[in-house]
Parts: sequence; structure tokens; C-alpha cells
Amino acid sequence: ADTHAADLHSAYSLDPDDRHWTYLPYGPFDSAETYTAYVRERTRLADPLQHAIIDLATGKPVGVSAFMRIDPANGVIEIGQIRYSSLLQRTPAATEALGLMMRRAFDELGYRRLEWKCHHLNAASRRTASRLGFTFEGTFRQAMVAKGRTRDTDWLSIIDSEWPPIRAGLDAWLGPANFDPTGRQRHRLEACIASARAGV
Repeated sequence: ADTHAADLHSAYSLDPDDRHWTYLPYGPFDSAETYTAYVRERTRLADPLQHAIIDLATGKPVGVSAFMRIDPANGVIEIGQIRYSSLLQRTPAATEALGLMMRRAFDELGYRRLEWKCHHLNAASRRTASRLGFTFEGTFRQAMVAKGRTRDTDWLSIIDSEWPPIRAGLDAWLGPANFDPTGRQRHRLEACIASARAGV
């Protein structure tokens, strides 16, 4: 919290409005102090296990994500509580950060199932999960109350047998050959994963 929270709050303050907090059960925060207090409280927990995402070019944090609902006995773990600032959104690093967490879950920690959950109305989160290779499993109706409103929650997952081609697709998409001199992608991530699944 003391290392990253103030810079994260500054990064979030660059957003033109507070819409990126809409589907999160917390935020927005009116000051760096209130956000730092929140982060300090959350980082005392082992689950969710919070991560700051650092822009290596600047050394500054530009977003957060977490491992949560960590269940080693059953080999299940979730990526969630994702909040990217506008400095990170729609960049290759945004995908790379999630890819690194996916790789850690499967390749380093040996989990069998990786989950993604989002508010049923959060179309952007659903698109991100689908783009990364997650499979939609269904909607849990009235799953929780967030900010005084009923939330239906969409569940998505990747299981370990599905991971190798997804990993190969991520590696292909992130490779230098996939980006032209202006930094534009040559192939979409979904196409890279589909090619890997097809053995192309």
C-alpha cells in the first residue's frame, strides 16, 4: 500500500469519469488517502491476493488484479478484482499482465481450473474473458448485492487441458512479429488461440 497506492490513485484519476468503477463492489475513492487505507486493509488478506501491475517503462503502477477464491485442495483459483487505469487499458501490457497470471496459475502453481466472474451487465469484462480463451458456463442469478444493487454474476473458466493451446496463442499474439512498426497488432488474440487449437 505504501509503495503503490498513491500512484495508483493518481493513475485512476486520469480517467475521464468514474465508469470503470461501476461494476466493482468498491470505489471510486475521493482521495489518495482513502484509497491507500483501502489497499492497506486489502493487502493484509491472503485471499484475495492483490497484485500491482507495473509499467516497466516508467516503474509506476497502472492497475491491479488479484488471485481470489483460492482453493488448492480442489485445484481452483480465480482472477478478479481487476481495475486498469487508462494508462494500461487497450495496450499489449494489459493482455500480458493477465497472461502472466494465467501462466502462474497453471504452469507454476499447478491449478486445474482458472475462473473468471463478472457482473452480468459488464460486457467489457465478458469480452476480455472470451478473448483470453475462457468458456462461459452460465449466470448465477441474484448472486450478491453490490453497492446496494442486485448482481447477477457470469461465470467463465479455463481448465488445465485447455490451457496449452491458449498459452501458445498468447505467446504468438505477444510476439514481436505480431505487431507492425506502429505497434498495431497483425492478428487478433482470438485468431492466434484458434490457430493454436487447430494445430496450425
